[in-house]
Amino acid sequence: VQLQASGGGLVQAGGSLRLSCAVSGRTFSNNAVAWFRQAPGKEREFVCAINWRGDSTSYADSVRGRFTISRDSAKNTVNLQMNSLKPEDTAVYYCAAAITAAITRDKSMYRRWGQGTQVTVSS
Repeated sequence: VQLQASGGGLVQAGGSLRLSCAVSGRTFSNNAVAWFRQAPGKEREFVCAINWRGDSTSYADSVRGRFTISRDSAKNTVNLQMNSLKPEDTAVYYCAAAITAAITRDKSMYRRWGQGTQVTVSS
């Protein structure tokens, strides 16, 4: 399975962006998909995740209420709608597919990663 992230860019604080993760190749219909992010000089951190059925989600406290993860099964994509963006949201955002059906925040459970897309929020 391959993942391709897109949709990053430069936005002012308070603005919105929508990221997409296209999943291709052998598709695992029972695997969770997550978004992680990595800011310069910091470790890669969990942002949010969704199970492939789309009926269960999990969010980091820092983004809950502002970010929404969703899936489009017809297009094999997982989307991340980011609203009320803050400068501290600036990072490279990665989508990743887990080896489990259940949502997990453990990076080691995610074995397939997209290439990352830059999100920059100016103050």
